[in-house]
Amino acid sequence: MVIIIGGGPIGLAVAIELKRQNIPVKIIERGCLVNSIFNYPKNMTFFSTSERLEIGDIPFISHGPKPTRPEALEYYRRAAEHYELDIHLYEEVQNISGSDGNFTVQTDKNNYEAQKIVVASGFYDIAKKMNIPGEELDKVTHYYDEAHAYAWQNVVVIGGGNSGVDAALETYRAHANVTLVVKYPGIKDTVKYWVKPDIENRIENDEIDAYFNSEVTKITPDEVLISTPGGTKTIPNDFVLALTGYKPNFNLMKRFGIKLSDDKKRMPLFDDETLETNRDGMYVAGVVCGGMDTSSLFIENTRIHAKHIAEDISADVAD
Repeated sequence: MVIIIGGGPIGLAVAIELKRQNIPVKIIERGCLVNSIFNYPKNMTFFSTSERLEIGDIPFISHGPKPTRPEALEYYRRAAEHYELDIHLYEEVQNISGSDGNFTVQTDKNNYEAQKIVVASGFYDIAKKMNIPGEELDKVTHYYDEAHAYAWQNVVVIGGGNSGVDAALETYRAHANVTLVVKYPGIKDTVKYWVKPDIENRIENDEIDAYFNSEVTKITPDEVLISTPGGTKTIPNDFVLALTGYKPNFNLMKRFGIKLSDDKKRMPLFDDETLETNRDGMYVAGVVCGGMDTSSLFIENTRIHAKHIAEDISADVAD
């Protein structure tokens, strides 16, 4: 039995490859299926085309050139159903004891025995905090859902990547008074190519206020303080969308005995070919492999992890 921690696209892909090798596999997911995608904005469109998100040789057909969040949710449900994967949802892994070939996985609901472990827990569950006064206020969120709730409100959006730009544009079009705060000199070059001109035009036309090379330093119930190259600005505020990025659950990996690099990336240490970590019999897969460098790994360039892991586990089981 192989236990996969994480029911995202790559966790599903690993399970499919193992099942093709006739290796029993169980997925344990602390949230819903593909929980990260579920928490994306409701109207989000992927940067990638649908064929680059496919797993298990199941075609992903979308209505437009780029798939949407609802289409992705349906696709990954169908993939899980097609392969009849054993998935335990809303169950959280707390600890792993034992060694290669004889692991015990303890969750908040049960204990399971496993020969191998694959950690595919992603990075979207933990937001990067700003650690500033007022960040804990109810009006502050690190996740953006949809624009309607912000109509006719003073909204500060923090972040110049895809998430921040999408939120700024959508809330602006829902008649919010939007201020965008970006710590970089401009909108990130990685923003979707069909969206970047839109946000830049809205800023140029003074339809969205923007502060670059700037950071929010304090949030109060009624205002936001922004440190800018021209000094501190204080603006009225009703809501803050702090879309400052996300990070893997490093504490979880350390609890599992996975070593992390001692640089800023904090990457888990693993074999480049097999993806086996320093703890024998325990593998990492998907975007979690990038540590803090969350912008370099995606579904499309980590799907191959599934084949590498399945091949290594299959060879070990055969021996």
